[in-house]
Amino acid sequence: MTAVQERSSAGETSRPTALKRRRFKKPTVGAVIVYIAAGLLGVFWLLPLVWAVSTSLKSETEASLGQDIHWIPREWSIEGYKVLFERGDHLTWMLNSTVVSTIVTVLTLVLCTLAAYGFSRFDFPAKNIVFGAIIAGLMVPGQALIIPLFDLVNALHMGGTYWGLALPQVVAPVMVFILKRFFDGIPRDYEEAAKLDGAGHFRILWNVILPVSGPIMAAVGIFTFIGSWNNFLWPMLIATDPSMMTLPVGLQAVAGGYGLFYAQTMASAVLGAAPLLIIFLIFQKRIVKGVAGVGLK
Repeated sequence: MTAVQERSSAGETSRPTALKRRRFKKPTVGAVIVYIAAGLLGVFWLLPLVWAVSTSLKSETEASLGQDIHWIPREWSIEGYKVLFERGDHLTWMLNSTVVSTIVTVLTLVLCTLAAYGFSRFDFPAKNIVFGAIIAGLMVPGQALIIPLFDLVNALHMGGTYWGLALPQVVAPVMVFILKRFFDGIPRDYEEAAKLDGAGHFRILWNVILPVSGPIMAAVGIFTFIGSWNNFLWPMLIATDPSMMTLPVGLQAVAGGYGLFYAQTMASAVLGAAPLLIIFLIFQKRIVKGVAGVGLK
């Protein structure tokens, strides 16, 4: 056997050993503490959800007994879910929430992406002043704009429509800020190469910027969808027709109209949170990657 073969064979035998040592590296005390703390926080975060699911599967009589608290139902029942579907048009409310949240998400992504790209790549007079005015919108509470928005929507005869529910929720200064920070971190060499090929700004945005911005676009889209889905105040004011109510407003109307029933209340909470939980579980990697990318850049 030659010297080269001996070195290669020695390298092949030592490589798995090195990988094994790296793979089974003994965790430090700090890492163990972090893992334990993260596990405890995860358990504390899941406890309210587990309690809501458990209570929703109890009979109303069992759920109303406040002195006898137990996690596992003694008598399993789906009466709370049946009553919700019988007394309220739950499927219609869920459809309304889906349509409104989708409109808000799509328009927010389009408008905020164009605004963020303009602030990131163009130089124009009073650019910093305009961007500062947009960021200043973060300090204005949404409740302060309810009355002027309500008057504007009624003046445009959009009350009780999907557009009246969705358009006032589209403005999102924080999303413009997040997208601009991400676009600032993208190297301009790609754009210069595209310009040499004769590409315009819209083509650069579509073919160069957006393909590398998938994680942050997914994070912004999901956060916008969740915020619109959970919005209660504006849909409550503008959706006077029960057939146009969103899910949070409809569930509150059912709970307020028929009194306080613990099993039904928890069933409504589970039904309202289930779609968002499913979406988050599906796209959690993109959310974490997108938020982490913005922080690093």
